[in-house]
Amino acid sequence: MDFGSIFGNTASYLFSPTTIAYALAATGLAMHFGYAGLLNFGMAAFMAVGGYGYAISILTFGLPWWLGVIVGAACGALFALLLGIPTLRLRADYLAIATIAAAEVVRLLFTTELFKKWTNGSGGLSGYHTGFRDANPFPPGTYGFGPWTYNANDLWVRVFGLIVLAVSVLLVWALVRSPWGRVLKGIREDEDAVRSLGKNVFAYKMQSLVIGGVIGALGGVVFVLPSAVIPGSYTTSLTFFLWTILLLGGAATVFGPVLGAVLFWMVFAFLGGLLPQMADSGILPITAEQGDIVRYILIGVVLMLIVVFRPQGILGNKREMTFVN
Repeated sequence: MDFGSIFGNTASYLFSPTTIAYALAATGLAMHFGYAGLLNFGMAAFMAVGGYGYAISILTFGLPWWLGVIVGAACGALFALLLGIPTLRLRADYLAIATIAAAEVVRLLFTTELFKKWTNGSGGLSGYHTGFRDANPFPPGTYGFGPWTYNANDLWVRVFGLIVLAVSVLLVWALVRSPWGRVLKGIREDEDAVRSLGKNVFAYKMQSLVIGGVIGALGGVVFVLPSAVIPGSYTTSLTFFLWTILLLGGAATVFGPVLGAVLFWMVFAFLGGLLPQMADSGILPITAEQGDIVRYILIGVVLMLIVVFRPQGILGNKREMTFVN
């Protein structure tokens, strides 16, 4: 087995755009669930509207790339409002069902013939990279070393994504330490008690949904920066990956989603390289294709073990987890 390529591919996910995008989306999900107690299973839709908003604003309306980023974030806020107005009075599993259904509706709308003029249906969107790459502050060349060797465009995507992630994490950190954040945590623990104190619980939930939705949409923008907008990427598996990342790092933590994203994708990449090679070498009595599928099974088992044995995650505090109280 070629352990050099396995470990090299695993290490490359430390700073990959995918890891950064999932860390952003998981940070938005932490704002929803970790701090407000909103059981949102529709984060894939926020990433989708962010990615499509960015690409369509450039391809269809000719906007500059930086304005496209703002449009993508605004689409996340608008979707949060449209989703929250009819659903935020629901609780727990009812909200989860509503949000996962909304995410599927959004994904199917982007693939329908009705909007093909703007979304290109199931073919997705590409060719919107020129403006972003022209704004690259790094001169052409090769940067980094080992598995972290990038050309100028790859480095620019990663630096931009890390800047957006850092700003988002700083924003969440500041918000949860503020009086607003303390009210939000109170709603997570007992919204009836907070309501009895005269607080507008619905307004706080909506604000949390919008803020987390904007961060999730920015994750969707970073997700599509390297290549293309592919509608098949926004299935329910994306949302469940985000939940695994969130629970792994710690739902009610500021840095947990970032740590969870790094660990998740490095382990996922490691298994994706190791299991097929073990199958080809005859160590495992399966085919290489089956070995690639087994890692999805292992990720599901890991999620169940996390929920059972450490629901607060690596960085979390068990007392802050609503579903284990």
